[in-house]
Amino acid sequence: MHNSELLQRSLKAVWHPCTQMKQHAGADALPLIPIARGEGVWLHDFDGNRYLDGVSSWWVNLFGHANPRINAALRDQLETLEHVILAGFTHEPVVELSERLAALTGEGSSEPLGHCFFASDGASATEIALKMSFHSWRNRGRGDKNTFLCLEGGYHGETVGALAVTDVAIFKNAYAPLVRSAATVPSPDARGARDGESAVDVARRAAAALKAHLEAHHQHIAALIVEPLIQCASGMAMYDPEYLLLARALCDQYEVHLICDEIAVGCGRTGTFFAHQQANIKPDFLCLSKGISGGYLPLSIVLTTDNVYAAFYDDATARGFLHSHSYTGNALACRAALATLDIFEQDDVLAANRVLAAKLGQALAPFAGHSQVRHLRQRGMIAAFDVATDDPEFSHRFYRAALDREILLRPIGNTVYFMPPYVITPEQCQFLVDRAADALEAALKR
Repeated sequence: MHNSELLQRSLKAVWHPCTQMKQHAGADALPLIPIARGEGVWLHDFDGNRYLDGVSSWWVNLFGHANPRINAALRDQLETLEHVILAGFTHEPVVELSERLAALTGEGSSEPLGHCFFASDGASATEIALKMSFHSWRNRGRGDKNTFLCLEGGYHGETVGALAVTDVAIFKNAYAPLVRSAATVPSPDARGARDGESAVDVARRAAAALKAHLEAHHQHIAALIVEPLIQCASGMAMYDPEYLLLARALCDQYEVHLICDEIAVGCGRTGTFFAHQQANIKPDFLCLSKGISGGYLPLSIVLTTDNVYAAFYDDATARGFLHSHSYTGNALACRAALATLDIFEQDDVLAANRVLAAKLGQALAPFAGHSQVRHLRQRGMIAAFDVATDDPEFSHRFYRAALDREILLRPIGNTVYFMPPYVITPEQCQFLVDRAADALEAALKR
């Protein structure tokens, strides 16, 4: 098989996500690349070309494609149990994964998030956390707490419930009549610093706005939802942990749940296993997906507290959390997640990533001197910069130029970002950054 054959078949049969399909048609079509196989950080097509996966295939891949250890775990699980209904049944992978995740949330604390509810994707996790928050308040006689609060520029998924707390217009506007939108408060995005302000100052200013909103409306707010430290889909907006510390205290003061959406930023991306740990706080709900299965299988988890769990523990069925997905707690996905956690432990990945992140930062440092680069920034294994250009086609130009140079990078608007798998070597980091620099120059030429 060749690229062209599979490409034509895909265009006829597959409706690709987050895509205007017409852009893949015609003489000036955006590339649609059939992939034959993956190995480590590399993706290989059918014609012998390769691409360094600089975005971890939409932020999911942690330890490379076709990872031998995760492969072996899945082969073993295939011989015992692929899936079983989780209502009325349980199995070892889902129990062990729940226990290990709870233990990770309890590090340094006597109160872990000890109750795990499983689904298949990030948006589903958001829906679960929102419903669970509202329902827990309702079960406690506070049905008036039925609205939500989110950050400007926040993104939490594209199902109708998740869109309620998403503030990215291109995803939300078309569906506005269907959505019961949440209120928004200012983002602590450090790029919004005024003259002389530090990132901490911006965080405190945003927290003051949060306080004012909660003071006026807390009696009707069930939860505040945030992406800890980095708002990814709105251009890798990075902010200081001080905001999380203050938000936690304000949510406690005004009796509002705090939901930490770590679907993209969890599993070591920001330097700690959970991003919220950098503020030394604990949320009421923690949403995980993407990297938790190593990028292998759809899986999401919502972890919550004893207090929330207790609000549903009752003789009445209607007071239970009657939410379900067919593949809830899928054994194969859980086993992939367990293999992923094993790699974290056995290879001391967080320590190794600190060294790797420093190498990535060193490689990116020259971009700070580029005349059209703004806000070069990094937290852990995520780095980004903004490009000062009024070219509406910049992101497409850069994407094409990057593919031509054997790297997969997909800008978000004018933001170029790097989120590679943790198995990338220092030499591959340099390759990725050097080719990105070449792609930037090519994209800026009109």
